[in-house]
Amino acid sequence: MQTSKDKYTRAEAAAYLGRSIHTLHDWACTGRYGLRFYRVGRKCVYLKSDLDAFMAARTAGTTRTEAGQ
Repeated sequence: MQTSKDKYTRAEAAAYLGRSIHTLHDWACTGRYGLRFYRVGRKCVYLKSDLDAFMAARTAGTTRTEAGQ
């Protein structure tokens, strides 16, 4: 079950990702990066699980611990 803490407005999602609202708007309009969002009336809603998956898919490099060194 989703709670309101699991749902972010575009402004909240932008802050969570460290990007601007305009950047998320551009990504949504162009389909760039395929960041999932949902339309609720005129508003866009982002799920925290989708934002976390988006960031995890774009994690660059590994640490020494992850590399087994």
